[in-house]
Amino acid sequence: MNPSKQMIDKMGYDRSITMFSPDGRLLQVEYAKKTVRQGSTAIGLACKDGVVLIADKRVTSKLIVPEAIEKMFQIDDHIAATAAGIISDARVLVDKSQVRAQQHSVTYDGKIDILSIVKDICDLKQICTQSAGLRPFGVSMLVGGVEEDGTIKLFVTEPYGLYFQYQAAVIGEGEAEVEPILRKKYKSNMSVDDGIILGLGIMKEFLKSEFSVERVDVVYVKSTNKRYTKLSDDEIKKALK
Repeated sequence: MNPSKQMIDKMGYDRSITMFSPDGRLLQVEYAKKTVRQGSTAIGLACKDGVVLIADKRVTSKLIVPEAIEKMFQIDDHIAATAAGIISDARVLVDKSQVRAQQHSVTYDGKIDILSIVKDICDLKQICTQSAGLRPFGVSMLVGGVEEDGTIKLFVTEPYGLYFQYQAAVIGEGEAEVEPILRKKYKSNMSVDDGIILGLGIMKEFLKSEFSVERVDVVYVKSTNKRYTKLSDDEIKKALK
């Protein structure tokens, strides 16, 4: 075959979201996964009395106001989320999830379950892996919270629409380094306070000299009040002592 013809064929598989390569791969989906791995690190921990999310905001300039960087999202009172990858993509998904949660609350006079939110997010992501003219969402999300019956849940949603439930998870650039530490140090019977200390310690170990209190966001939802709560910088400093 003519080399230029081979090049054109490869470019077709490479650029089209709806076309499988000869070895059964959707290359645009794989590129979306690589985008996530370049995103800033986020850690999720399902504890015995709640769920903890910790995210690196990756402040790229001293001129940026750290508080203006949005990495934590409140989907409902009892559901928190964070993301790695293209955060503007995550914001679109969060906006739709917030509307879905409010619609459920008005219609059924109750809180939506976390899995329904996760499925809605992943349904939209999956549509973008099979529709011409679209691209995959370049973002993975950690979604966690406490159900009305007190069940604590933590999910990871992949860019192509797959989701898994985890006890502890990490997404973003720190995945390869942080996951082995989580496997070693995570315990299912740890409290939210213990989870915050562990997560911050791991983030500090990963970021090393670049770590600062202003660079991380910490959010938790406890089973006692089922309410999204974000730590202040002073509270993060206390947890690090």
